[in-house]
Amino acid sequence: MPSPRIPTEQWAQVVEKTGGPVVYKKIPVQKPGPDEVLINIKYSGVCHTDLHAVNGDWPLATKLPLVGGHEGAGVVVARGELVKDVEIGDYGGVKWINGSCLNCSFCQQSDEPLCAQALLSGYTVDGTFQQYCIAKAAHMARIPKDCDLEAIAPVLCAGITVYKGLKESGVRPGQTVAIVGAGGGLGSLACQYAKAMGLDIIAIDGGAEKKEMTAKLGAGHYVDFQTSKNLVSDVKAATSDGLGPHAVILVAVNEKPFQQAAEYVRPRGTVVAIGLPAGAYLRAPVFESVIKMITIKGSYVGNRRDSAEAIEFFRRGLIKAPYKSCGLSELNKVYELMHEGKIAGRYVVDTSK
Repeated sequence: MPSPRIPTEQWAQVVEKTGGPVVYKKIPVQKPGPDEVLINIKYSGVCHTDLHAVNGDWPLATKLPLVGGHEGAGVVVARGELVKDVEIGDYGGVKWINGSCLNCSFCQQSDEPLCAQALLSGYTVDGTFQQYCIAKAAHMARIPKDCDLEAIAPVLCAGITVYKGLKESGVRPGQTVAIVGAGGGLGSLACQYAKAMGLDIIAIDGGAEKKEMTAKLGAGHYVDFQTSKNLVSDVKAATSDGLGPHAVILVAVNEKPFQQAAEYVRPRGTVVAIGLPAGAYLRAPVFESVIKMITIKGSYVGNRRDSAEAIEFFRRGLIKAPYKSCGLSELNKVYELMHEGKIAGRYVVDTSK
């Protein structure tokens, strides 16, 4: 396939100072290095991590100026001379892990997200809120040609992340999982992956709108933290034997749920922390945690195999990420809605607008 014409400039949303706002402006199009690809980003999902990057919420320095975004789906338009397994015209995705050393002990055991030299899209290297984005070819998500690029964008971070968390929980088909923050961007996908994996789902969130939404996504039970007088008792009561769920997936964006989960997970159950509220701490009663033999663990993003599996669920039609569309030029408005807590599901930006 002949190489497409690549412009020298492109539109992008740029963080010029910590705290924002992001600036919609033209910047140069970069050329891929020997082991890299250049992807013409068509669509990019918007994640809470992107807002954390703008605000400098995490104890990890961001690149400045910075192009955020790490859920980009598009078409490969150029490749470095060492790249042999990616063709021009292939569909490709840019994920949170933009690259890693591929040689350390973590990379060798398929834990490349733990690599000390990992490159983070939209954080330590420029990400997907631009029309052309660089990625290491080894870490580019391979997207089948029969996939819709707009619809798959949220899967490239949110989908892969919750799928990995469900795997880390060890929960098996027929068992019960509680998903805390089930009506948000991560939670809406967690519900679908959990359903596809044969799990009984307790959705925990607030409001009638999210109850209706999570029921459509496969949740058999709903606990509204806004109206519940005893959330721990209500979650346990939603399980068939009253002992609580086998696993709890924490994708909430505030701290309190991280301090309750250990109280309602069943004996030998697992609490998996995925969401990253700024400055938050986990909390669990030591006596009950020991006597119940519960496991509390963190789950980061998926490796390359996890990514391929999560994408395959989507390709088979088992995952449909609820999302709203807008133009890349409207990114600041999306951040404002996020800050106000007014987003249900995911936003996907179209880089052509």
